[in-house]
Amino acid sequence: MKKIRRSTVEALVFLTILIVVFGLLGSRMGGGNMLKTIMNTAHDLLLNTVFYLMGITVLTGALSKLMSEFGVVTLLERFLRPLMKPLYNLPGVAALGAVMTFLSDNPAIIALSKDRTFASYFKKYQLISLTNFGTAFGMGFVVIITMIGYGHVSAALVGLFGAFCGSIISTRIMQRNCLKAYPELDSPVYDSVSEHVEEAQEETSDKSIFMRFLNAVLDGGKNGVELGLQIIPGVLIITTAVIMITFGAGPSGVYDGSSSQGVPVLPWLAEKIHWVFEWLFGFEHMELIAFPMTALGAVGASLGLLPTFDTAGILDGNAIAVFTAIGMCWSGFLSTHTAMLDSLGYRKVISKAIGAHAIAGLCAGIIAHYLFLLVSLI
Repeated sequence: MKKIRRSTVEALVFLTILIVVFGLLGSRMGGGNMLKTIMNTAHDLLLNTVFYLMGITVLTGALSKLMSEFGVVTLLERFLRPLMKPLYNLPGVAALGAVMTFLSDNPAIIALSKDRTFASYFKKYQLISLTNFGTAFGMGFVVIITMIGYGHVSAALVGLFGAFCGSIISTRIMQRNCLKAYPELDSPVYDSVSEHVEEAQEETSDKSIFMRFLNAVLDGGKNGVELGLQIIPGVLIITTAVIMITFGAGPSGVYDGSSSQGVPVLPWLAEKIHWVFEWLFGFEHMELIAFPMTALGAVGASLGLLPTFDTAGILDGNAIAVFTAIGMCWSGFLSTHTAMLDSLGYRKVISKAIGAHAIAGLCAGIIAHYLFLLVSLI
């Protein structure tokens, strides 16, 4: 009887929230336009974002398999262990994930974690924390180059350091939360690194270098295709929801059902506590809040705001430093964390990953702001 009452209450609460949310959006956008925008946004994400990410996962999957096949993973483990262990509590091979996500995007880290040789160096909670670790460097190369293009080299480097600090904070919080909630995750992903490496060496010892190269590329690429399919639900659902409450009407100021339109609820809420952003990030113009808000869903979309800020004359060195730190650290984690952890088979820790990364991104921006002030005084 209690279960029936509980399920009834949950159903009523859910329906109420659903009606309120879509009712408010529909009253502002128009019911027909709202539905068209949702469909068009999801379609646009599928064509221009998901397939792009699938291309990344295929290429990085092949590259990671090659690196595992020809001993690069083992070499990284030996040289980088002294650095990775004290900072991130991760094996040295995890540095490879930072490099690959920095040069591409967040899902590249999952292509690595799916590789058996790579994963054999980790405990379960460490492997899960790679989602936070890799995301903190996602699209870093693109972000840095874009920011430097606006003539603020030192500010961009300050932001890079802020993102580096944010990556440590996010990874450590994620690991702590996972171990506290699920102590059983403190166990190796596989029984033995050496046994698996020796087994892999025995399997490949009788094959030519060309065949090993070919098999690694094809197997890694195949894994990338499978991963690309797995991230579709998370990207389409989460990103569409974020866009609908972040952006406003189109350039004409009229809702017409086009993609990437919505009701700017997040910027409106941020405006109510503008003094917080002034103190934490040094933002003198509240329009700048749009960058971190948009970076929650897609850092690429955030970068598209820079020309507008520059034209308005509000893009200074401090803004560049904070944008770089937050943009790199968050890099659209709300739209990718769910899909990434789902593909790893750990849906139960999604909320912990998102919470840890939200805190880390804010810390990265704060560090970048105050470090920029310090550098400016020198």
